Amino acid sequence: MAPSATPRTMTETAAPLAPVRIGLVSISDRASAGVYADQGLPALREWLARAVRNPVEWEQRLIADDAPTISATLRELVDDAGCALVLTTGGTGPAPRDVTPEATLAVAEREMPGFGEQMRQISLRFVPTAILSRQVGVIRGQALILNLPGQPKAIAETLQGLPALVPPVPGIFAAVPYCIDLIGGPYLETDPAVCEAFRPKSARRAVQAAPQS
Repeated sequence: MAPSATPRTMTETAAPLAPVRIGLVSISDRASAGVYADQGLPALREWLARAVRNPVEWEQRLIADDAPTISATLRELVDDAGCALVLTTGGTGPAPRDVTPEATLAVAEREMPGFGEQMRQISLRFVPTAILSRQVGVIRGQALILNLPGQPKAIAETLQGLPALVPPVPGIFAAVPYCIDLIGGPYLETDPAVCEAFRPKSARRAVQAAPQS
């Protein structure tokens, strides 16, 4: 009788995590003009660098609150730079220059309203003015575009959720990797200590994390 095959280990069968290109856009008249230092891009990148286990190629933009500029930037990041995920921060309130949602919808192929709804639910735990926020989530091609709040603390809360509450409140990023799966983008793996991505069992893969630098 031939010897039985040795079972392959997880390391042998797991595929390496593919690099992912992520676009970060901070939208502010004054920060883009140098009146004060931008806080949006550092806050986005710091959280994502902890949460995402894939090797990440960053595309960062700091632009003014101008609808044509915002739309052009989003198109460039998705269509030309090949970003699978684009996160914006700033310009989602009711003020006249807050035009990020309109500029985002202008480049959308489909809207994903659940992302904005959940962000407002999280922010309402802290301030009643969260109902004034108008963040949207949309799909363009094989990319997901999400508008986030403008403050670094609110950025982390909406992405990560409120795990210490009873019951815990999930953040929006838990749904991001599976959404990107469904639209044909790269497989994103997250660090569960920061934000555990949710996928149906049938959609999970064995993967190797990139070595930490």
